[in-house]
Order: sequence, then structure tokens, then C-alpha cells
Amino acid sequence: MRWPKARPGALAAVAAGVLCLAAASDPADRLPDPAQEARARHIMQDVRCLVCQNESIDDSEAELAGDLRRTVREQVAAGRSDQDIKRYLVDRYGEFVLLTPAFSWMNLILWGGPFAVVILGAGVLVFRLRNRTGEAELSPEEARRVRALSETDAA
Repeated sequence: MRWPKARPGALAAVAAGVLCLAAASDPADRLPDPAQEARARHIMQDVRCLVCQNESIDDSEAELAGDLRRTVREQVAAGRSDQDIKRYLVDRYGEFVLLTPAFSWMNLILWGGPFAVVILGAGVLVFRLRNRTGEAELSPEEARRVRALSETDAA
């Protein structure tokens, strides 16, 4: 008996379908409108699970992530915009809830600060190395002792 050859595209489509069905823990949680569900899932991919911290609520199995998924779905079903939903979550949980935070001057300082410190440190190092003289300056006492030593060596 010969098995038919499996097509990679067909296998990928079946796997994607299974994963989409398994995305919501309970089918009753999903929105009835597929467009709204897709929009909610898109938003959930940018919202951080506050328990896991490095996962989106779309990927997390934590109970709080489930609550946040329900909140996002409720907001989408109510007709709120993506920005309104994210603003609601930020107002409630802080900017940390977003996996990709909005641009602000404080974020720029936070992310750019370490680079600025490294560049400043390299500049100071280069400046100090260029302005270094070949000989060290001696105090008058050290100069007298060097002269005394060189006179005893000469004798």
C-alpha cells in the first residue's frame, strides 16, 4: 500500500488551523465575528502577561492573562478602537503592560542612556590618552631624590 505524498503547504495549513482553534482556552471565549476575533488577537499579541512578563497574553496560560483576554474581547465587541483599548490597559496597569511601549522622551533616555554613557566614556578615554605626556611630573622632593641617586650612580 502506498501513502499519498504530503504537500508541505497543506500540512502548514492544517497546523495553522489547529493552532488557531487552540488559541482560546474555551471556544465560548472567542468572539462570534471572525474579524473582531482576529482584531482582538492582534491586540493581545502586543499586551504583556503581567504574571509571565515576557509573554503576550495571547500566548500565556496564566489566569490573569485569561482575564485580560476577556477584557480585550469585551472592549473589541463594544466597538472601541485599538488605541482606546491599549490606553485603557495602560491606565489600569501602567505602560509595562505593552510589549512595545509608545515612544516618549523618557523611553528614549532609558534606551539611549547606556549608549550615551559608553560613547562619553570612550571619548574621555581617547582625550586622556591623546593628552598624556611621555614623562611623569615629579614633585620637588622626588626630583631631588632622583638627582641624588643619579649622582651616586655616576660616582
